[in-house]
Amino acid sequence: MKIERVDMIHMRMNLVSPFETSYGQDYEMDKIILKVYANDLIAFSECVAEGYPYYAYETVGTAKEILKNFFLPSVMGLDLRGPEDYWAKISKFRGHPMAKAALENTIWILRALEEGKPLWKLLGGNKDRVVSGVSIGIQSHVDKLIDLIGLYLNKGYPRVKIKIKPGKDVAVVEAVRKHFPDIPLMVDANNAYGLKDLETIKALDPYHLLMIEQPLAADDIVDHAKLQACMDTPICLDESIHGPYHARIAAELKACRIINIKQGRVSGLMPACEVHNISRAAGIGVWCGGMIETGIGQAANLALATLPNFIYPNDICESELLWATDLVDPPIVLNSDGTISVPSEPGLGVKVNEKFLEQHTIGREVIRM
Repeated sequence: MKIERVDMIHMRMNLVSPFETSYGQDYEMDKIILKVYANDLIAFSECVAEGYPYYAYETVGTAKEILKNFFLPSVMGLDLRGPEDYWAKISKFRGHPMAKAALENTIWILRALEEGKPLWKLLGGNKDRVVSGVSIGIQSHVDKLIDLIGLYLNKGYPRVKIKIKPGKDVAVVEAVRKHFPDIPLMVDANNAYGLKDLETIKALDPYHLLMIEQPLAADDIVDHAKLQACMDTPICLDESIHGPYHARIAAELKACRIINIKQGRVSGLMPACEVHNISRAAGIGVWCGGMIETGIGQAANLALATLPNFIYPNDICESELLWATDLVDPPIVLNSDGTISVPSEPGLGVKVNEKFLEQHTIGREVIRM
């Protein structure tokens, strides 16, 4: 394949409802959508960088600059056989995993289109449905949280994740467990705690949580190992796993029992598959996390989550939970058994509603070789 043109589209969409984590509250999301042209084929991908450097140092602005000035000039016009050739040209650049992932995804999608296969089969997946889970942001009142959990359970979501932060943690979990004593429940702290908060974190142990996700610092593995050693509840690492190396270190130090794989966080689908394989060999189960993606990004996540070691419900949800109208047509829907069907068409497997995308575009730059 030879990339001849890339449309770098900056779009903005409102969320159906505000989403709060320990980082703050989101009402809308800025996204970079790549439309890549190669050999009469077109691939869309989504960059998961956000408008502000909270979850990661990357932003929509940094992604645009690094793609335009470094990554795209390194691969456009070259004869690329697939992701391996892409990485041979891109691996010399440090950092910027979300920008790397956005472009790398298109190489996988173009390869899948060339071979007439859905992306998930090219990755080596073995499922045509993946189990879904719902993620609920921090709520102003616990009664509202309980009502939302009931709503999502009635919709068919088999696992609930709630966000926590200091001051909204143990009492919230206690109230939820009182109403829902048996549901698969996990909490996500988004690195809001330190070892100084050990007693608070340990106080979550009696509530039989599926996991506690990323309680400590985003760049930490050692302290997570200390924490896991004194917890019955499995620790899940998210922000700390920047790639395959960090997954190996986490496994060797026994810093967690579960890993959340976000392909945008670890630089793309190929590194995500490596993290999957390392985790599997170490006996660490994984699941696919979300970055409040549109249907474009969620379709890539669905393909990844078909790999065999994705044994926990994934943060991949129906479109209507996030967007009044999604960028893909038809939208992503939840099946009655709590799963989401993986697209079966070649490539990414979803059709982008370009008219709707244009309505939400606030900037577009066309790069040609």
